[in-house]
Amino acid sequence: MHPDQAKPFTADATRAVLEAACDRAGLDAESATLLRLGENALYRLSTVPVVVRIARTMQYWQQVGNEVAVAGWLADAEFPAVNVVSSLPQPLEVAGHPVTFWNLVDGRDAELDDVSMLAGLLRKFHRLSRPSSFTLPMANIYDRVSRRLETASVPPADKKYLLDKFRELRQEADKLSYPLAPAPVHGDAHIKNVMITGGKPLLIDFECVGWGQPEWDLAVTATEYVSAGFWTGSQYSVFADAYGFDVTGWSGFDVLRQLQEIKMTTWLMQNVNESADIAEEFSDRMRTIRTGRSERPWKPY
Repeated sequence: MHPDQAKPFTADATRAVLEAACDRAGLDAESATLLRLGENALYRLSTVPVVVRIARTMQYWQQVGNEVAVAGWLADAEFPAVNVVSSLPQPLEVAGHPVTFWNLVDGRDAELDDVSMLAGLLRKFHRLSRPSSFTLPMANIYDRVSRRLETASVPPADKKYLLDKFRELRQEADKLSYPLAPAPVHGDAHIKNVMITGGKPLLIDFECVGWGQPEWDLAVTATEYVSAGFWTGSQYSVFADAYGFDVTGWSGFDVLRQLQEIKMTTWLMQNVNESADIAEEFSDRMRTIRTGRSERPWKPY
């Protein structure tokens, strides 16, 4: 598969991809609901319990294929996680986009008070053995940030600062001595990637799963607490206690925190032209990254 050039990734554009994908899969896209537009577009179908996931470009083909393999591995391991629709071929290439079909989780999105469930899932996930049915790639916490920056439609000064800072932090991260043993890592381990069904949590979104350092996963919630202000001190303490390790007490956390700030900001940056609110939030986050201080809590998206 060859990577495509960046194209507009809007609700209208992805709706057309959805319709074509569903037509090939024998599904009905009429009245489908757009759940999220970010790294991927997620649509909930109205006629069957299926969520359709559309990636931005064919550059993500290999990662999407890995995500499908990870879902099968987790199902075999009886790990609490969402799974693909097994009766459909996965993934499909549709109009220059990788497309996958997932079983709808009959439940609710995890909320801030469910933070102990996130910690418990990560603790269990990090204890899994390597899969034997496929090769789990080495985790790459930098790849998507690099791609986002390559196609960023933001002021040149902001783009240059992020690129320079990102390169500097990557070099520092490569020199860190990690206290935890390498393990499977989720790669995007925030609370929105947990759903609650029947009072129990399920892990979702496996595109970035690989073999690496658990500290990377733990730094997500820690950065949301320290830099973004998404969590209270007591909520973060619940998270750290439930996992059994507080990454903020490790000397290398400051480097991972700054990398995570850039990761969060470049994710938002993809939709900077979608609304004035997102553009304003991007500017606020850039001030935090430049100065090291947050004037107000970041807005979650």
